[in-house]
Amino acid sequence: MDRYARWNALLELLTESGRVSVEEAAAKLDVSQATIRRDFEQLAQQQMITRTRGGAVANGVSYDLPLRYKTAKHSAEKQRIGAAAAALVSPGMVVGLNGGTTTTEVARALAVRPDLAGGADGAQLTVVTNALNIANELLVRSRMKIVVTGGVVRPQSYELLGPLGGGVLREVTLDVVLLGVDALDVRLGAAAHHEGEAAMNNLMVARARRVVIIADSSKLGAHAFARVCPIERIDTLVTDSGAAPDVVASFRDAGLNVICA
Repeated sequence: MDRYARWNALLELLTESGRVSVEEAAAKLDVSQATIRRDFEQLAQQQMITRTRGGAVANGVSYDLPLRYKTAKHSAEKQRIGAAAAALVSPGMVVGLNGGTTTTEVARALAVRPDLAGGADGAQLTVVTNALNIANELLVRSRMKIVVTGGVVRPQSYELLGPLGGGVLREVTLDVVLLGVDALDVRLGAAAHHEGEAAMNNLMVARARRVVIIADSSKLGAHAFARVCPIERIDTLVTDSGAAPDVVASFRDAGLNVICA
């Protein structure tokens, strides 16, 4: 297990229990206590946890971890979801993408499709995003047209937020927006932990002809602080095969086309 995967596992343990000792963490992760002590010290320096005598406790921000610590969670499912969502995109479309680990997988799947690069054989794909890492994924691996919104960077998600980005989004029209969310509920709709992210996502939804939510099964039925859009505005949900059948049925009953990757 590499350092970032180990840190991710430690943060997950702290999120679940609120407190963990060096001995408990070492046993669960099958590493030495010395390694856990170093990990705790480094995470504490980044203000991700609070160090205690013999262990650590979770900080209040641990429910919304920085993107670099989320990559190991449900990674296989997110790769499948990313490929399935990318398959919904056709050459010449204008596509909106927000930030997040699942949308990063969508970007990677789009980047390796030669039919989307344009040229003599087809129209070039245009991607509009407010996430710096998404733009970078596409910029270095493809020849698509990439439009990045303005705004202030939120380090946790690499997303650009605020009125500067809203000014750009109000001037464009999206054929489809592929939107990663923190929670999706049949009654409450799509939501995000951070109100600034929710506001930008809502603008993307408003500018899109079709809305596709991409979310692994752990997000289904969950709640988050700030609403992105109501369930009636969503056309398609792309999730993983681990979603419970009754949960999938409830979204289909609400009128969504559900794709389980």
